[in-house]
Amino acid sequence: METTAWWVLSGALIVVGLAGTVLPAIPGVLFVLAGVVLGAWIDDFTRISVFTVVVVSVLAVIAWVLDYVAGLLGARKAGASRQAIIGALIGTVVGIFMGLIGVLFMPLVGAAVGEYIAQKDRDRAFKVGIATWLGIMAGLIAKVVIALMMIGIFVGALVV
Repeated sequence: METTAWWVLSGALIVVGLAGTVLPAIPGVLFVLAGVVLGAWIDDFTRISVFTVVVVSVLAVIAWVLDYVAGLLGARKAGASRQAIIGALIGTVVGIFMGLIGVLFMPLVGAAVGEYIAQKDRDRAFKVGIATWLGIMAGLIAKVVIALMMIGIFVGALVV
């Protein structure tokens, strides 16, 4: 495969990864990391050093952990039941098929419905749904910011 084609693949992985940071069906940070590692490999780790790849890999792990922990922390802070957590997960999966609005708001609906099933308290269900959603959104924002940092480090290493 020609070098240009490898660079195009590296760039495509990064672009798909960036999109995947907001689309739950695509492991965004993993794709960004794959694009960075491929770019380092293409250049024989000359401009993008092993150290740079390690730093970007650590950022990828942090983003992955934050993505999962943030939603759980929001739910836990509100005292969410097991059913609310399951509802948020189901809402996330259903939201994938509803476009961006579904991806953003179906976890809230799922958590609220799950909490309502568990507690039969409409106000509590709303509170848990909002808290879970805020946690998920905080995780999503952190993941996007970290992915952009990863890309910035990669581009900086290429240019310098």
